[in-house]
Amino acid sequence: MKAVLRVVEPGLFTTVQDLGRPNAIAAGVPPGGAMDRFAHRAANLLVGNAEIDATLECTLSGPHLRAEHACIVAITGADFEPRINGTQVANWTGIFVSPGDRLTFGARRAGGRAYIAVAGGLEGDRWLGSASTNLMAARGGMHGRNLKAGDQLTTAREASRPAVSGHHLPERLRPRYTDHTLFAIAGPHIKRLDAESRRLLFGATFNVSREADRMGYRLDGPRLATSGDELLSFGLAAGAIQVPRAGQPILLMADHQTAGGYPVVATVVSASLQVAGQLVPGDELRFAEVTIERARQMRQSQAAALDSLRDDLR
Repeated sequence: MKAVLRVVEPGLFTTVQDLGRPNAIAAGVPPGGAMDRFAHRAANLLVGNAEIDATLECTLSGPHLRAEHACIVAITGADFEPRINGTQVANWTGIFVSPGDRLTFGARRAGGRAYIAVAGGLEGDRWLGSASTNLMAARGGMHGRNLKAGDQLTTAREASRPAVSGHHLPERLRPRYTDHTLFAIAGPHIKRLDAESRRLLFGATFNVSREADRMGYRLDGPRLATSGDELLSFGLAAGAIQVPRAGQPILLMADHQTAGGYPVVATVVSASLQVAGQLVPGDELRFAEVTIERARQMRQSQAAALDSLRDDLR
């Protein structure tokens, strides 16, 4: 396929991501993929791609990209003030880019990760069925690393639809990234918390510490006391809230380890993981307990928002 974008400046931490490697978890490989899967899926749908196609995940700042060929792009997730040739453009909207145009970003106004999709999807090295970048294994994406100046971004195939810009996701259907309440269901080891620690888990304010990356966030806040014998290692999922002996919770994210032995006292529901994926060190957050039925309803509402984009493209 053709090179559509050239990297002039890579931004702070920009990688190629798709929906990860869930089929490799049994082999001990972290699932990986986009931290904010809603924003990733929406970006792809806005340019007519399949939701599994690769996008750019831009953390804390955006890259400077120059268009080599005409293409449709969409920027979703965090608001980094995207600009085409210096003129600010809208997030959550398909945008036509001409050869020679420059996509740049200004200040970070909200959220921690923006996603850039290109019609035709981004080509990337595939490993275990996914183009997502795994930095620890140095596999996938752009040769298993962050983008750097001079890289060329190539489409995976010809765009499946005519180059039509203007598709957008209405603001009422977008995630509320400014609300850092993460909804969670009780985990398999919730009874290891005493009454006071459970009250703190679902009532106190925590802060994302500096020990935060794509594997997980260590949280600063009240100490949660756990009891019981040491656990054998068991399978883990993104959103799991682990409590080590020291009592400082850890929220597992996209590149989480596949097994561990710390108690899992709760799990953030899938519909809240996109908000969790936008958090950065220093951000405050709270956990709110919900039932499984409520979690399903939230997931259905989120799916309906994406369905509206699918309907626009039919």
